[in-house]
Amino acid sequence: MSECLYFVKRIHDEVEKQVNNALHSDDLTMAQAETLLLLQKSAEKQLSLKELERGLHVAQSTAAGIVSRLVQKEFIETFVDAQDKRIKIIGMTKKGEQYCYIAEQNLEKIEVDILSTLTEAEKSILLILLTKIHQSLK
Repeated sequence: MSECLYFVKRIHDEVEKQVNNALHSDDLTMAQAETLLLLQKSAEKQLSLKELERGLHVAQSTAAGIVSRLVQKEFIETFVDAQDKRIKIIGMTKKGEQYCYIAEQNLEKIEVDILSTLTEAEKSILLILLTKIHQSLK
């Protein structure tokens, strides 16, 4: 494995571990928190299951599993589209909205900790480079 890929993988693994540890007390995973944050940013705090799959970059079965667990925890609710009964809609509950604030604070703290050894200029350069790499993957 090349040096860059090695570090990207190690950073990803460590960030995922830290995020999951921060979310553990709320019995959530990083994927579940990401789902809530996607819903929070969407129009009317709702997405179709298909839109959620695309937003999370996961298969339908994975998205359905995440949705099922979040429904059990009462963070989201599901219903069918009024115009097309084949479309499953996922909507945020009040409990989910309240949790998003906590999740964003946790994620912000982790980011601050991870980037604490960088100067402001280095953080800006890192963001530019990560954005460039991310755009090239599409």
